[in-house]
Amino acid sequence: MSDSEDYEYEYDESDQEAMDAGSGGGDEDASFEYTDDEDNQNNDEGEVALENAYYNAKGERDSGEIDEARETFESVVRMEVEQNKKEAGVATDDDDDDDAMDVEATTSKLLAPLKFHGPWSYKAVKQLVKLHLRSLNCDSAVKDYERLLRIASSPDAKISPNAVEKGVNNMLDRVASLINNSSGSSNSDASSQQEALAQSIYDLTLKAFHPTTGIAPNERLWFKTNLKYGQLLYEMNETAKLQLVIRDLLLSSGQPTDILEGATTSSSSAMVTDSTSTGGTHVMEIAALQIQLYSRLKDTKKLRAAYHRAMSVRGGIPHPRTLALIQELGGKMHMSQRNFDEASQAFFQAFKSYDEAGDRSRLRCLKYLVMASMLHASSINPFDSHEARAHRDDPEIVAMTNLVQAFHNDDIRSFEKILNKNEGRIMDDEFVREHVADLLRTIRTQVIMRTIGPYTKIRLVKISKSLNGIPVEDVESLLVSLILDGKLNGRIDQVGGVLVKQAQGAADTGPASSDKNAGKQVDVGTVESRNTASIQRLVRALEHLTDAVA
Repeated sequence: MSDSEDYEYEYDESDQEAMDAGSGGGDEDASFEYTDDEDNQNNDEGEVALENAYYNAKGERDSGEIDEARETFESVVRMEVEQNKKEAGVATDDDDDDDAMDVEATTSKLLAPLKFHGPWSYKAVKQLVKLHLRSLNCDSAVKDYERLLRIASSPDAKISPNAVEKGVNNMLDRVASLINNSSGSSNSDASSQQEALAQSIYDLTLKAFHPTTGIAPNERLWFKTNLKYGQLLYEMNETAKLQLVIRDLLLSSGQPTDILEGATTSSSSAMVTDSTSTGGTHVMEIAALQIQLYSRLKDTKKLRAAYHRAMSVRGGIPHPRTLALIQELGGKMHMSQRNFDEASQAFFQAFKSYDEAGDRSRLRCLKYLVMASMLHASSINPFDSHEARAHRDDPEIVAMTNLVQAFHNDDIRSFEKILNKNEGRIMDDEFVREHVADLLRTIRTQVIMRTIGPYTKIRLVKISKSLNGIPVEDVESLLVSLILDGKLNGRIDQVGGVLVKQAQGAADTGPASSDKNAGKQVDVGTVESRNTASIQRLVRALEHLTDAVA
């Protein structure tokens, strides 16, 4: 079995880690050392006894005998400690050995490696932590997790750094899963206990692997743990604590803690981007947390600075999911600024990155891409791309496919029907709901331009019918916007309810041609012409009033 093999069934991953640990270290000639046969026999018998006890405990756990399994796992730890003490010539009843058993460890005590614990103790204690997490026994989970870290840091245990990192990451993922699963729970007490559990687990991990003060310094694991902790705090909406985590990460990577200071310093970005690929990757991973934070706080200025810093990195190799997250939130930022073209590009890159990572979030980004393309009034169908075409028949995407088809066909009835029926749960997405009014306005504008094309005069009621019967007042509002934006040259006869188109470049009719027509037609060619006409009518009215008084 090779070291690269990784079996994901739940309770055998520790066995694989132990094999990884056992395969590393030591000289090739170690296997040829000649020792006393009796010693070898005793060691083999002790190893077999530990293995049997460990798997007996797992069998009890699998059969539902949880209390018995806990006791058997504890017996594995005691057996291995006694064996190691005996080999070291230490009396088994000696209590002055740095709390070798320390089953009731408390967090008030400084972390220190545990003596005489080996790989079987590490595996047994890890199974105990899993049992405590499964039963939501938070206090016991924290105590045994601390014991697990102390065993992992002990040279007696001979646990490889890779095995330790894999085991710790697995525990952190389990804790995060507990928090995510309880986020919608109505039991506030249980939720608060689990949040306290998560904070204790993460604090212990960061303390144990701190690059300078930890009992097992590991800068890579400390950095990754901080990133995981930051993501968990974001999901828990703990923005104040998240800012502290981001600050620690920035200091550790030598970046300015003030994102605006980094943005205004011309050389700071260059210094970061010219560093190693690891440094560039760290910059992007931190920026992903910052972008999420500033997006939630609606701090547009800092959000833009964090996004541009992430996009300016050269040489970084972040996980595709990290890159996708940055691009997705960048696309939302562009949408809020109504830069629909740039938003479309960002969403497309986010979709490709999620697709590369095999993340179902790609479908969400595909929806956003479609929406941004429609708001941009692009004639290019997003589903024409090779990457998007493969998902056009997905149940969540079929409705968006139909929406795009209706948009390009100016079929407003089908377009509104899909939105009103919430086909494919399009309207379940809050971000989509925020832009529905813009979508409707865009397609209605397209339909208006197509409808009035052949005419020089057209009734507003007819335009209303072509827009699926919206109120005439809404039609008038759309027409005024088109005229003011310079997309339509014409005027609205409010009394007659008629749009009168003018030839492109035709001279203005000037202020009202006669008092008889004043008030019956609204010249909306420009804001200035309307204001001028109003002032002139007011002047004439004042002149008539002055003559009457005289």
